[in-house]
Amino acid sequence: MTPLTHTPVMLDEMLAALAPRDGGIYLDGTFGGGGYSAAILDHAACTVWAIDRDPAAIARGAALATRYPGRLHMLEGSFGNMVALLAQAGITTLDGVVLDVGVSSYQIDDPARGFSFRADGPLDMRMAASGPTAADLVNTLPEAELADTLYQLGEERLSRRIARAIVAARAEAPIETTSRLAAVIRAVVPPSRDGIDPATRSFQALRIRVNDELGEIERALAAAAALLAPGGRLVVVSFHSLEDRLVKRFFAGAAGRAPGPSRHDPRGHAAAPAPGFALLTAKAQRPSDGETARNPRARSARLRALQRLPETGWEARA
Repeated sequence: MTPLTHTPVMLDEMLAALAPRDGGIYLDGTFGGGGYSAAILDHAACTVWAIDRDPAAIARGAALATRYPGRLHMLEGSFGNMVALLAQAGITTLDGVVLDVGVSSYQIDDPARGFSFRADGPLDMRMAASGPTAADLVNTLPEAELADTLYQLGEERLSRRIARAIVAARAEAPIETTSRLAAVIRAVVPPSRDGIDPATRSFQALRIRVNDELGEIERALAAAAALLAPGGRLVVVSFHSLEDRLVKRFFAGAAGRAPGPSRHDPRGHAAAPAPGFALLTAKAQRPSDGETARNPRARSARLRALQRLPETGWEARA
């Protein structure tokens, strides 16, 4: 047995929301270290299909599957493509889906993956083994586009100052390591009072763009909703406001809670279609104080859950 070395976030809350049952078929769309998959399989005599685009995670899953013969199945790819990946395996409906959309601890803690500024490594940040790296973006994007990326995906208010510094630095030599990029950012962004490293938001923005994380989440939410059988549940754990905003908006629409059109809009007089889902979480659940004390990485986690109602004709909308 390969031991799990990461700490799954909000594990008890996830199990309570997903409510795995014997004989059910579940999807762990973000396998990572396998913590959620193992907990689901331990909780009920069910089957789990697990997706990850990181080849290293797929290898970890193959080792973990030996603990659950015939019950854990790995699929390599993006969770936004879950419908096609599952269809190839003959799976068209699910009793539950769980998505932990934060970056894996394995990825953050491996300097060779280039996700973190806390240890020097190549400026990579790719969750999969293909496509442009963060170094490609940092060294080729026009200054204005780079600034927009940092502002929109990192919510970095000093984005233009940072972009200007990056362009000046790369003119001297390509920026190819995490430590050099972090140093460039720290030279123009003063330390914050809350102790957050000045490079945090910029690294977040680059990682999101390299992996199209927000696009993946939007595709995955619509796909998961379409795959759920009546009574099936979708549980999503997110880690920053951009992610949680997408989840909150999608869940509200699926549950018929989205704001309606203006009373001056003719569409406001039409009968609203019956919602296909019910919210299981009136607002996002937060980790307990005890969990955040044990695992500081959990402090920004937010959990939301949704359940499909009996058939109403609702169709997932991207």
